[in-house]
Amino acid sequence: VYSLDGLLVFGLLLVCTCAYLRKVPRLRTWLLSERRGVWGVCHKAAVIGTRLHVIVSVSCLLMAFYVLLGK
Repeated sequence: VYSLDGLLVFGLLLVCTCAYLRKVPRLRTWLLSERRGVWGVCHKAAVIGTRLHVIVSVSCLLMAFYVLLGK
């Protein structure tokens, strides 16, 4: 997380993980029900991941190619 590309990878992984956890009903009520605080960040990341799923998936693919081939 000490560089810009590390921060982008961390953000994309957070959005993808929270969007996946939102699809699991038991975890959704347990983890993503809070809209404030630390769990609120996870809730907002899950909303971004589900609403912008095409952009997030393309960003993940581009970041994967950058990390594997560009570095």
